[in-house]
Amino acid sequence: MSHNPEQIRSFIAIELPEEAKEGLARLRKELDRDEHKFVKWVDPGGIHLTLKFLGNIPSKRITEITEAIKEAAQGISPFHLEISGLGAFPSLRQARVLWVGIGGEVDELSRLQQNIDSALAALGFAKEERSFVPHLTLARIRQGASPPERRSFGELVGSTIFEDKYHVEVEAINLMRSQLTPAGAIYTCLSAVGLGH
Repeated sequence: MSHNPEQIRSFIAIELPEEAKEGLARLRKELDRDEHKFVKWVDPGGIHLTLKFLGNIPSKRITEITEAIKEAAQGISPFHLEISGLGAFPSLRQARVLWVGIGGEVDELSRLQQNIDSALAALGFAKEERSFVPHLTLARIRQGASPPERRSFGELVGSTIFEDKYHVEVEAINLMRSQLTPAGAIYTCLSAVGLGH
């Protein structure tokens, strides 16, 4: 299959402040154990609050997608979120994904996400099937991990106190590019849309 250079793997997300990324890096250090080889950590510097994953898009569609995001953001003023709490999907005993929770003005966040979903549905992007659960993915547990391994990791997570609260002032939404390289994903911002215009 010939690789089309015009295809860009992209998603729509909210950028996190440096302080929050540093806090997540500290949390990772605390949870990263040698015996848990089956845990695949997300680089804390690359953690975003993803609102919608678009997959591969032709680069010539960046402009119309940005316009759709602008439309979705109209009438939504900047709002405040906080990062707090720790958990796993689907549960701590059967951990597949380790996440950090999002609190604060989550109603505004959901409204923004629904607006984006609708605006992009009009451009032919499938609507999200699952209801939006705002979270940040910190790690994924490899598929080959055994039930006891998942449980032992879940117990570690369950016994970890994460009471730091990091504040996120949401003033813009970014259309991001994700380039997958052997060293990990490289993220670049393709366009940014400010809120409250």
